[in-house]
Amino acid sequence: MTDATANLAADPPKASAKKKLIPILAALLLAGGGFASTYLGLWSPAALLAPKEETPVLPSVVFVTVPVIELNIPGGSGRSLVLAASLETDGTHQAEVTHLMPRILDSFTGFLSGIDPAAYDKRGVLEIIRAELLARTRYVLGETAVKDLLITEFRFK
Repeated sequence: MTDATANLAADPPKASAKKKLIPILAALLLAGGGFASTYLGLWSPAALLAPKEETPVLPSVVFVTVPVIELNIPGGSGRSLVLAASLETDGTHQAEVTHLMPRILDSFTGFLSGIDPAAYDKRGVLEIIRAELLARTRYVLGETAVKDLLITEFRFK
């Protein structure tokens, strides 16, 4: 039994040489395939490193300032509301928004003067006012002319 174990220890198995040959052959095949695909023009390493020529064109965004609205809150408290806003539009509709600004101001003033004075003290009133003013603006200008309404100042005086 000692002779059998001595023979196994002396002769290294031949399978380990085949196992070492498989990764070398795989690397050679992959390198050859990469060279062949580059040589045939299927792809180019220089094209992968080159900067992209096409950059997305961003739409032009224009902010039209709504004149400051200051109105007395009914109820005899002597408080007044000051509201300043901007309308987000694009360059093609800027002239239309500026031209129809008196109608927008009229709709804003009509809505703000009709709000109950107790509603100003409630939570979330600013979001409701913003949504209502945006709806009234879209009613005057149409759906595509105005993208958003930004309230830049909302205070009581």
